[in-house]
Amino acid sequence: MKNWLSPALLIATFALSAVAHYTHWNAIAQFIICAIAVVFVAGFLGKATESVAHYAGQRLGGFLNATFGNAAELIIAIFLVKEGLYDMVKASLTGSIIGNLLLVLGASLFAGGMKYKIQNFNVSLAGLSGSLMIVAVIALFVPAVFLNTHVITDNESDTLSLIVAGTLIVAYIAWLIFSMITHKDYLADVTEQKDEELPHEHAPVWSRNKSIAYLVLATVMVAFVSEWLVGTLEVFTVQFGLSELFVGAFLVAIIGNAAEHSAAILLAMKNKIGASVEIAVGSSLQIALFVAPVLIFVSYFMGNTMNIVFTTIELVSIAVSVFIAKSITQDGSTNWYEGLMLLVVYILLGVSFFLV
Repeated sequence: MKNWLSPALLIATFALSAVAHYTHWNAIAQFIICAIAVVFVAGFLGKATESVAHYAGQRLGGFLNATFGNAAELIIAIFLVKEGLYDMVKASLTGSIIGNLLLVLGASLFAGGMKYKIQNFNVSLAGLSGSLMIVAVIALFVPAVFLNTHVITDNESDTLSLIVAGTLIVAYIAWLIFSMITHKDYLADVTEQKDEELPHEHAPVWSRNKSIAYLVLATVMVAFVSEWLVGTLEVFTVQFGLSELFVGAFLVAIIGNAAEHSAAILLAMKNKIGASVEIAVGSSLQIALFVAPVLIFVSYFMGNTMNIVFTTIELVSIAVSVFIAKSITQDGSTNWYEGLMLLVVYILLGVSFFLV
């Protein structure tokens, strides 16, 4: 019964959210229905990712999950850029970065730590990922400092933003080549290095081709449900008196990160903490070094360049998240209390954003 019940609920909630959207139900009802659908769709994506990771390896599987999970956020952000809602876009990018580093990683470490006393992963991967996130923070700080101190004009800020965006994209492509090709073995997960089968591990239910097909299908479903859900946020925001900053940085980001939440926690509970870290940190890197720069160029080609200047609140939040995440993961081992610390920082930031 369990085998068909979950797919049935997945299809039913997705179909119901589509009906609610296209027949223009009450916005609050749409929000609730779509939020429930996201949970099931994210679970489907997590299962597909785990299956793909079995065939491709944990690191590539984590990268694929981060990429497919961020596809929904990129699609949503492009729609927001088209509407000229640049503040909402930057807030959602901020929320995505801190959400992955604090909420996704924190929940994964906590869930995995409750089952396994100590979990280990590649310390070199943790160190390099953390350093790359610091580079991203520096790249975000520089335009903001120069513009806010009136050293450069708005037009020059747009030019600087395009140059920074191009540089970050090149850095991200170089990181993929380094981590996936030239130094693949150096950054391999510790469980892969030991070449041992975990006692609770078993072969995936789906074949390789079916796993890939389901991964693509789940990503498309996430994109649709996320777009429908975001479409209800304006009414939801007004009715409950929420700020645009809080909605962009937390509600939109949590919705967009639903796929990563599910997959990372699931893998951590199966003692695949290396893949969980790759999903959480890798997704943040992808947002900062690829998604955000791509949106800069998208806005440029749409005729109105969105600069890469973030607010002081957003920059401080990102810097704090990178600092605590790097300090916790740099030793290559984790436990449930470290996960709890990340969640505590996320709650503190969430309350602060809510009160803005």
